[in-house]
Amino acid sequence: MMPAHETYDVIVVGAGAGGMTAAAVAAAEGLSVLVIEKTAFVGGTTAWSDGMVWIPANPKMKAAGLSDSVADAVQYLSSTVPEPANAGLRAAFLARGPEAVTYLEAKTEVRFLPVKTCPDYYPERLGATSGGRALEPVAFDGTRLGRAFARLRPPLPEFTLFGGMMVNRLDIPHLRRIGKSLRSTLRAARLVSEYMMQRLRSPRGTTLHLGNALAARLYASLLARQGEILFSADVEDLSMQGDRVSGVVIRHGSRDRAIAARRGVVLATGGFSHDAALRKRFFPPAAGFVSATSPSGTGDGLRLAATAGAALNTEATSPAYWVPASLFRRADGSRGVFPHTVTDRAKPGVIAVNAAGRRFVNEALSYHEFVLAMLRDGHGEPDRPFYLICDRQFLWSYGLGRIKPFTRNFRRYVASGELVEAPDITQLAAKIGIKPSVLTATIAAYNIDAKEGRDPEFGRGTTIYQRHLGDISHKPNPCVAPILRAPYFALRIYPADLGTAIGMKVDAQARVLRGDGTPIAGLYACGNDMGSIMNGNCPGPGITLGPALTFGYIAGRHLAEGGVTRELAKEQM
Repeated sequence: MMPAHETYDVIVVGAGAGGMTAAAVAAAEGLSVLVIEKTAFVGGTTAWSDGMVWIPANPKMKAAGLSDSVADAVQYLSSTVPEPANAGLRAAFLARGPEAVTYLEAKTEVRFLPVKTCPDYYPERLGATSGGRALEPVAFDGTRLGRAFARLRPPLPEFTLFGGMMVNRLDIPHLRRIGKSLRSTLRAARLVSEYMMQRLRSPRGTTLHLGNALAARLYASLLARQGEILFSADVEDLSMQGDRVSGVVIRHGSRDRAIAARRGVVLATGGFSHDAALRKRFFPPAAGFVSATSPSGTGDGLRLAATAGAALNTEATSPAYWVPASLFRRADGSRGVFPHTVTDRAKPGVIAVNAAGRRFVNEALSYHEFVLAMLRDGHGEPDRPFYLICDRQFLWSYGLGRIKPFTRNFRRYVASGELVEAPDITQLAAKIGIKPSVLTATIAAYNIDAKEGRDPEFGRGTTIYQRHLGDISHKPNPCVAPILRAPYFALRIYPADLGTAIGMKVDAQARVLRGDGTPIAGLYACGNDMGSIMNGNCPGPGITLGPALTFGYIAGRHLAEGGVTRELAKEQM
């Protein structure tokens, strides 16, 4: 279906969190909006994510009795993002992030809760908090979308139960205590019965959590304000009126069509995680080509902006945000990428080893820091192997990768080659190409102190963030336990990205900049199309979604306030 009009006030390219925020805000301010999405779904990588949104000193913290201030956040970022590049954008983010939360909750369907026990990733640094800066979306009833629910990108199947049931963060401990706690067993039974009722009228569960709930809420906000969305359409070019962006040229099916934008175009196409040429240009060789992002992020926004003279922000400590990932084949033959964010690495009874069979990192560090250690250890080799090693007790209690806890039939994962099993460490080492004596010595050395809950080599479990990721019921250290009970298992992990940090230079109004620092009239960027305000550093959970929503909000408000129109009026005077 083609757009209903030839001209809109605002055109947004990309229907991820940043793009839909810009569109929803512009529509809430009374502007006509068209969102152009190259795939058949809204949500982008956000729909697969945990939906965390990192915004310091946000109003939900105060309401929950949690203390924070912009001054504390500045102090924290001064050590975790020490580079001077993009300091002005970080200041704009800190100043307007809380404003964005208040606006979205007042004028859209977006709703947040503060995650009270989710520490910043470097809790020992001055200005860090033990929780509250990360917000999570309130659960959403997908039936409220009506027929449009089919257009919401489904969550990754590996993060659902029973073929489509989503669970929130607070339900996971209850599911692990089924049969051990009456309260947990009853809660799990209620969740499953509700899901079964939902499946009578929907192909998947309709109680949405995490990033799927955030994407759904933004989508509902746009639809409620008569915003239009064109699916499966490519933007071929930007239209120019002099040096001002005045619209886009799209290809939909076999037809090309020009659509005008009275006020401006917002680029939010998701970065370039799946563009081989740009990865080769900006990523270190050891990073390889594995990405945990939506396949639609192929650098479209960057290429479009380049035609208008946009400059790239390449001042990044890291070109991407990283996560260790395991690979597998689904039943339908598609390749799966499982991001090892919080479910297994920090739990007691697993270690990570390199190609030589030695530990190389504190396994309970943030996913970003974990992969930085992989890249350092890889010495530039693009296919250097790394493994998570555990025993049967760990696999049963916590799962590993996409293998869920309490899985009895893990043999199919072994048969496919995804999981390697052996009756002893010597044979396990031989199967994964590691010198048996080295891996045996590594595990023996780890076990000596692990029996007492200590990790003198890397200090695992010594910060509140690391303990938060562990198993609080395991004493004395929620992150450390020995590896003792045969059989033993190995799962190969790869450095993967969660999103690119290199993107377009923008100003504090989210306007795209030229190389000389002047804004390109009528052109905005947010999300991963915009260069990282954190310069590729990762201070906390939701460090991409927080700025994406904030600068999407900023773009929408600036467009609504007539910033482009006023500039044109000044030029004509």
